[in-house]
Amino acid sequence: MIKNLIQKNRTYRRFKQAYQISTKELSELVDLARLTPSPRNRQSLKFFISNTVEQNEKIFKTLSWAGALPDWNGPAEGEKPSAYIIILGDNSILPKVGKSYHETASGFVAQSILLGAVEKGYGACTIAAIQSQKLKSELNIPEYFDILLVLALGVPNEKIIIETMPADGNYNYRRDKKGVHYVPKRNLNEIIITKF
Repeated sequence: MIKNLIQKNRTYRRFKQAYQISTKELSELVDLARLTPSPRNRQSLKFFISNTVEQNEKIFKTLSWAGALPDWNGPAEGEKPSAYIIILGDNSILPKVGKSYHETASGFVAQSILLGAVEKGYGACTIAAIQSQKLKSELNIPEYFDILLVLALGVPNEKIIIETMPADGNYNYRRDKKGVHYVPKRNLNEIIITKF
């Protein structure tokens, strides 16, 4: 059931780093993106995949991990992602549409990849806080690509609980002393509008 996949599709930031994700599995996830609807069917996104220790480390050091957890610097050694998919906007295909078009399209494909990852037993973190120029330099990504999102993938190594947003409206996620991660969500009746 799609609802079960969506409920399991949390933003994981700690993984079982030793577990390897194969190039074949990453390609299968990118294939889900390929099959995802594309605005005006332009299909101007490309996907850089990584599952080697050396390349993963180059990517890792260009990412920011958790804005609402200012005292946490990201996953420790042993809890880093096993793989990455970098979503790129190819401006050689669509030089006139600009980054906003690519950003919209990247959201569609990211969700497809994330749900596919959950179905395979993986978790992911969608990262937009990227040192883009540094990452382009590290991986020799040509300038005509926009780096849109980085999807960090692996076997989750943390527990995440969805809870009701408190009355004060604080939407920040948090961790307790045991490392359990809590994510507040608005009630359904708060977000459905039937009249103004």
